[in-house]
Amino acid sequence: MLRIAVPNKGALSEAARDILQEAGYRQRRDTKELVMIDPENEVEFFYLRPRDIAVYVAGGSLDVGLTGRDLYLDAQVGDDAEELLSLGFARSTFRFAAPAGKYTSLEDLAGKRIATSYDGLLEDYLKGQHIQPERIVHLDGAVESAVSLGVADAIADVVETGNTLKAAGMETFGEAIMTSEAILIGQTGKTPEGLDVLMRRLQGVLVARRYVMIDYDVRREHLDEASAVTPGLESPTISPLQDEDWVAVRSMVRKDQMNKVMDQLYALGARAILASAIHAIRM
Repeated sequence: MLRIAVPNKGALSEAARDILQEAGYRQRRDTKELVMIDPENEVEFFYLRPRDIAVYVAGGSLDVGLTGRDLYLDAQVGDDAEELLSLGFARSTFRFAAPAGKYTSLEDLAGKRIATSYDGLLEDYLKGQHIQPERIVHLDGAVESAVSLGVADAIADVVETGNTLKAAGMETFGEAIMTSEAILIGQTGKTPEGLDVLMRRLQGVLVARRYVMIDYDVRREHLDEASAVTPGLESPTISPLQDEDWVAVRSMVRKDQMNKVMDQLYALGARAILASAIHAIRM
């Protein structure tokens, strides 16, 4: 039975639950449940603090886990775990911030106190950039208050919208330390039974979220032009209609291009243009 670690709370938890449900796996109904078995899919889920998931996977207690790339790297598990798949949600950047106008570059942080909740990640980055701070101040939360309370000179934190920083009179500076998103991690070099199915299902959900199915009718004389607009992943499906001058076409199209494609098809004379959601797919 495949053992999967899932975040137990927060936005990462909700999105992880959604993608697993879309992939056909049962999920807990009570947030107090710490373990749940899905016998039909031969999977056991363990609901853990997102920050701890990399440690459990790297140590071999669990086979795979869904967590953030920033949390995985901050855990400093070395080569015992590896990133298997980017999941496309919970995107953020890890950046330096300070009171507006105080610092402009990474070099300004030499000899300064930097507050963060990601000690390991920040320490590795600063070493790689040959910057020696006075010290790294560990905080478990509300890092943006560290400067105003005199605990630090600058902070390094996950930034999504930046609104919290602005409200505290802070601004980001320098290049992003890293970009993060939810990822699937596993034990390095190991492929436990059921992992291939999990990977295919998750990849199928990711594709289904990015694409829609377009159906339309078009005159045969315009089929080549229409097919160029909707080439599909391999090739569009072409079906004859009762009127031999027309054909029906079905093809996958990126969701963010859907309306533009529909307009282009209409301009070519296509009619009965229909876009429908894709709920599941296997590539």
